[in-house]
Amino acid sequence: MKTNLSRRKFLGSSATVAAASSLGFPAITRCQSPNSKIGVGLIGVGGRGRSHVKACAGEDIIAMCDVNESNLGGAMKSVANSGDVRTSKDIREFYENLNGIDAVVVATTEHTHAFATLPALQAGKHVYCEKPLTRDVHECRIITEAAAKAGVQTQMGTQIHAGENYRRVVEMIQSGAIGPVTEVHTWVSRAWGWQSEADAKANKDIIYTPDTPAKGMKVPGELDWDLWIGPAPYRDFHDFYFPGPRWYRWWDFGNGTMSDLGSHRNDLAWWALELDAPLTIEPLSGPKPHHDIAPASMSVKYTFGARGDMPAVDHTWYQGSEKPQIWHDKKIPQAGNGTLFIGEDGMLLADYGSLKLLPEEKFTDFKAPEQSIEKSPGQQAEWIRACKGDKREPLCNFAYAGPLTEANHLGNVAYRAGKKLEWNAKEMKIPNAPEAEKFLGRKYREGWSLG
Repeated sequence: MKTNLSRRKFLGSSATVAAASSLGFPAITRCQSPNSKIGVGLIGVGGRGRSHVKACAGEDIIAMCDVNESNLGGAMKSVANSGDVRTSKDIREFYENLNGIDAVVVATTEHTHAFATLPALQAGKHVYCEKPLTRDVHECRIITEAAAKAGVQTQMGTQIHAGENYRRVVEMIQSGAIGPVTEVHTWVSRAWGWQSEADAKANKDIIYTPDTPAKGMKVPGELDWDLWIGPAPYRDFHDFYFPGPRWYRWWDFGNGTMSDLGSHRNDLAWWALELDAPLTIEPLSGPKPHHDIAPASMSVKYTFGARGDMPAVDHTWYQGSEKPQIWHDKKIPQAGNGTLFIGEDGMLLADYGSLKLLPEEKFTDFKAPEQSIEKSPGQQAEWIRACKGDKREPLCNFAYAGPLTEANHLGNVAYRAGKKLEWNAKEMKIPNAPEAEKFLGRKYREGWSLG
């Protein structure tokens, strides 16, 4: 069985060109003008994928792929030229024919994101992929590097990144509204995943996930379960895994709340503070790691070095029943979800659609900085206009989203390892705990490879 540890096989100086050539793909996409249409292929057209079908309705939809026949049927009803659209169930079959396709949209389950994204990058196609970008750290690095080599337009589907409030927060932090920031706390109340039954009963907000099912269930007739499993270790169908988003709490298919909501929530601190690879990652709380299920509640602390004129900063993530101590002490508003920036001159508390400078009395006469980040036409629209030649690059491109996703995954690596980790980002090594490196990636089921 091939493993993603063989990434150097196709990330050499000429690897992506060679890969594209061997598959018969063109090395680059055709040039576009703002008024022309691009040819789009969509992989995963149910759930979030259906919104992408709608977002691409003004373009030429060339092909669609989904392991669920109901999803394909529903999506086809919304496409004007449905009679001309190629359909398939298998990602690998989709990539056998890229005629007419300039750009690919990926909205599959997390554990197949890399498999749906990498061939497009190797073929020189623009790519939009839903968050999180990949299932694990190694896949993330592969996609990030492949995107850099491909030189195409990319975007990760973190829709809130296109929201106005996040942009105003970034402007405030970067203009020095609260002074240099050395501490950040991000928390979410969602609690889906592994927790002791007693804790689950004591906390009404926890959606209790019992242990791994001992017996499978009948596979729905419209679903190709073997293709849904894809590169993951095979297990019998059960409605604990499907339909979505149930799968994300299982290690084989996702990385729990940390990588799912972390894509949205940690994005704000990452953007505002221009964060890069963490130096250390330390688990602070959580139940004993389950071999199969991500935790409902946990917390992890990251340390980042200085960046330009920005000082070193600690960023702590909390999920489920966990909250920052300053929240428990009621020294800030009791928001169920939020990010708190702590600077030398004050604090800024933000959520998706709100922001508040603290202490409020200190900022009574505060004047917001002039807006410097333009209004977004929408996360998908940003990408589409760039695919057509607009010089404004999508703001959540893979060069940005890749390292963000990688850091989110490292939080789970530290949690599963049960110890503070030192991270050598360049070498993708954990010098003080090499045994934890087994959580960075995995082997794939026979018939599936990123090599």
